[in-house]
Formats: sequence, structure tokens, C-alpha cells
Amino acid sequence: MNVEVENGGDARPLGNHASDGPASDQTVPQVVEPATQMESGPKPAARAAAAHHHGLLQACQSLLNVVIIALFIITFTVQPFRIPSESMEPTLLVGDFLLVNKDVGLGAPPHIMAPTSVIHRGDLIVFHYPIDSSLHLVKRVVGLPGDRLHLRDGRVYIDGHALPEPYTIFRPAGADSYRDDFPRLGSADPGVDSRWWIEMRSLVSGGELTVPADSYFVLGDNRNNSEDSRYWGFVPRAAIVGKPLLIYFSLRTPDDLPGQLDANATARQPTTALGQLGSFARWDRTLHVVR
Repeated sequence: MNVEVENGGDARPLGNHASDGPASDQTVPQVVEPATQMESGPKPAARAAAAHHHGLLQACQSLLNVVIIALFIITFTVQPFRIPSESMEPTLLVGDFLLVNKDVGLGAPPHIMAPTSVIHRGDLIVFHYPIDSSLHLVKRVVGLPGDRLHLRDGRVYIDGHALPEPYTIFRPAGADSYRDDFPRLGSADPGVDSRWWIEMRSLVSGGELTVPADSYFVLGDNRNNSEDSRYWGFVPRAAIVGKPLLIYFSLRTPDDLPGQLDANATARQPTTALGQLGSFARWDRTLHVVR
């Protein structure tokens, strides 16, 4: 076979051009990329969109799980509350935020938080206000079912014996025979609920009030500045929401007394912006267990 070299240096075989056959038969086969396989799979943009959709779905599922757990905790175990009044000072201050154990008085074990599920004298309880169930109050239990109680000079007596109450304070206040010498049936305080005034008269004997079954007599620790069972009656067991567990945050108020401020706050006034920002809370009460 003769070889002819043409311009450009390309080499090709020479021969009888008439017998060479169609030019297409002499074309050198070329390697073709499997384009059909690439086109059949997802494009990069589609894969990114699918990954984003999958990630968003996972995030929504995680959020839903958190919401369900939070609802379970709030419904069955603990619930946050805020203290709006001074009736429980110094135990609880205005601006305290509480976590309340709701597993109280369920009547049958097992309890999630069994050590606190039974109500004892001296316990703090959160309950629906008997006059307006949409409101929540927090007071201390001083009278249990069956107790015979009375107050003399603001002090509580149970079955004739003085009740030790190291948690109470008696701030100066005007004389009030109904408040301090309870029960007193001679005259009613203007703040007494009329229904309670009628009910109370049937429960008093020998100067003592008998606590009926499934009911509790509660008082505020700030004894001279508390609207409590003396003014609206007993707390039914069914109205009890739970017991305060701890103070998870405490917001300082303009009316804070010097004795309520932590030692560091009273020793020096914040001079920096960060210090002023931090002074809005009572940090020493954060995560404080309620007793």
C-alpha cells in the first residue's frame, strides 16, 4: 500500500478511490460519553432543592417533637408562673418566676415527682382563686382537713397549739381585729366575700374553725398584707394546681427594699452599660429552691 502525505501532515491510506466505498464506511469510530445516563439522573439544582426540602422537613419534625414534649411537661409535670403581689414576702418576691410541680394530690401512685405529691402543713401551693377560677394564687397551707384552727394576734393555733411559722413576717399595719383574731363573727371586714361569711358561721365552734374534708386553709407569709382564706374561704383539693419547685428567674422591681437586694448590688452601683443591663434581675434568686 502506498502512502501519500498531504499538506498538514495527515496520513491516510491510498488506493483505488473507486473501490474505497462510501466515505461514511471509512469514518473512524469515536468514543461517545454516556450522556443518556447523566441526563436520566437529577440535575445539581434539583438535588440541592431535594436536600433543602428534606432538611426543612427534618427541622419541622424536630420542632414538632419539642412542642409536644413542652406541652406534655406544661400539662402534666411543671408550669411557669409569675408572682404579682407582696402577700408571700419574703419567701416569694414580686417579679419571681416559678416552676410549679403539677403532680400533686392525684390520689393514686405512681407519681412522677412522688416526694412532693402529698400536701403537708407548711407547703406552698398554687391554686385557682375560689372566687375567680381564671386567676392563680400562691399561699401557704396552715390548715389540713379536720384541723381546728384560730388566730390570736396574728399567730396560728392548730387544735389549741401554736403553729411554729419561721417563714412569716409581721410588717407594721393598723389594728384589725378580724385579720388578727380570726375567726371573729361579731363584725365582718369589708373585704370578706359574702358567701364565705355565711359559710364560715356554720363551721365555727368554741372560737375555732374546723377545716372540712378535701379542703385547705391557706395564709400568706406576709401576714398583715395578704388576702387569703380569712377573706374568701378554703381551697378545695380540686382547685390545687401544684407546688412551687424553684425560682428560675427573678425580675427586679422599682419597689425593691434594701433588704431584698443582694449584697453585691447594694455595695456598689453599676457604672457600665453591661452592669446596668445586668441589674434588672435578682441573679442571686435564680434557680433558688422554694421552701
